[in-house]
Amino acid sequence: MELWVWANFTLLFLAGGLTPGPAVMLVTTASIRYGFWASTAPAVGICAANLVWIALAASGVALVARTFPEAFLAFKIAGIAFIVWLAWKTAFGAPVDLLRREPPPRARLFVHGVGLQLANPNALVYFGGLLPTYFNPDHDMIPQVLISMATVTVCEMFGLMVYASGADALARRFQSEGFATGFFRIAALAMVVSAGVAVYLTWATTGR
Repeated sequence: MELWVWANFTLLFLAGGLTPGPAVMLVTTASIRYGFWASTAPAVGICAANLVWIALAASGVALVARTFPEAFLAFKIAGIAFIVWLAWKTAFGAPVDLLRREPPPRARLFVHGVGLQLANPNALVYFGGLLPTYFNPDHDMIPQVLISMATVTVCEMFGLMVYASGADALARRFQSEGFATGFFRIAALAMVVSAGVAVYLTWATTGR
């Protein structure tokens, strides 16, 4: 991967990591509810799922999607359903306690992060539609994939930790149950809307 291509790639995914979406909202609400360090578990899960997406992009997932449009549509529907379920849990699942509840097992938070990002239509836009354009098929794919994985992981974690630290500071400053409840419900709505927009974008660009 040439230096200028990598620089452009880094800027794209850094901007993506700082753009609010389902992944950001999941980590943000975890930070408010359980604290900054607990929110790193779903963040790591999201980054792990990104590695799967990159591997799929390198192996030609876009071609598979065009070859089997019905399966692609079913995947998008399942993804939206999973995100709606997570959004419902975010908005109404756990009581608000700004004294910080004991977080669930880190493994469960990690799995939520993995599941959300694998089902996230935003990830499909970036990894299925944009990432393959940065690969040069005339060069060895393994170094390109490894560089992509390292770059995406750093950019994603940076963006998620920016939001997690901000949310943690916000929760400490605004000790209001009403504020926190409203924030969780707005975050849940943003998760669903963002996923819906991503599905529309994939439909507008691929017709499926």
